[in-house]
Amino acid sequence: MNDRPELLKAIDELTASGFLGIQLRVNDEHGEWVGGAGARELESGDRPLTDGHFRIGSSTKSFVATTVLLLVAEGRIGLDAPVADHLPAFGLDRRITTRMLLQHTSGIFNHTGELYEDGTIVLGVPWRGKEWVDNRFTTYPPEELVRLSLSHPPRFAPGAGWSYSNTNYVLARLIVEAVTGRSFAEELRRLILDPLGLTGTLAPGASAKIPAPRNHGYYRYEDEGQERTIDVTRQNPSWVGAGGDMISTTADLHTYFSALIGGRLLPPDLLTQMRTPEETVGYGLGVFAQETAAGTVFHHNGAVMGSAALMYASADGRTTLTAGLTWVDDAAMSIAPAFQEAQSRLVGEVFCGKLR
Repeated sequence: MNDRPELLKAIDELTASGFLGIQLRVNDEHGEWVGGAGARELESGDRPLTDGHFRIGSSTKSFVATTVLLLVAEGRIGLDAPVADHLPAFGLDRRITTRMLLQHTSGIFNHTGELYEDGTIVLGVPWRGKEWVDNRFTTYPPEELVRLSLSHPPRFAPGAGWSYSNTNYVLARLIVEAVTGRSFAEELRRLILDPLGLTGTLAPGASAKIPAPRNHGYYRYEDEGQERTIDVTRQNPSWVGAGGDMISTTADLHTYFSALIGGRLLPPDLLTQMRTPEETVGYGLGVFAQETAAGTVFHHNGAVMGSAALMYASADGRTTLTAGLTWVDDAAMSIAPAFQEAQSRLVGEVFCGKLR
């Protein structure tokens, strides 16, 4: 392992800002660096794993988008064809295309809730506080999530705006299953996991299990006036579905994202379309494009209760940053500022050569 004291210093300081454990993997011109900081569990002196499994949250969307685009390459999905052709049972607006799902321009209400410009919050499936805790092993079929979304008015007409919606990716995964007649997990393995030799990545569906070895994530909530903290390493991720239910490792995320962004998974024309961002927030088809002092960096990070992933690559795929983070989560999302700082600090060091 290369001696990278600046990286070790960065993750040590980040654990001091509120993270329980961090596992970090960097691949660049200096070689590969792997390190960890913090603890594996609460009230434990065990150092965190550096090769453990963790829930990757919305980084899942990149895998879903890539699977869809590989089926586009096989001629089985039309990127600009109506989604309703593949999923007629939902009565979707025929103007909504697969491309709109992948780019969050469909206007479909987010089944995990929406925050409107005037400050109005419209709730969706439970994902905060005691209500989520009590339902954390409940199975939500994807069709139920879609129908919940469609019971609300759309945010805007298809293609007329941008709004991040987990339901877009629930629908995208259902398209994969409709056109192939196979589960998403099977197609993920056929198209991505087996070709790249990824052994620590899985789409668990409604299973609450997470493979060993693993670090632990927690959730703090109020129950009858008492503050309680529970281990939520095991949880049924079907409430978010294809918007963020997958599990992986830093090694697998590196292999996957380096191959994807470096042009070794998708045909060049589809990779170009994936990497071309819309103007609102720089979102392409399942990836963000971020301008840095060192040029464009592509990424898709993600978080669910007590666990998060960072996944970044340079435009040529040769420099990558992948990380798994665990902490004590809460309904107020109090870790969010530290999570933003973690992204900025590590990206600045790895891609721009300095901490910021």
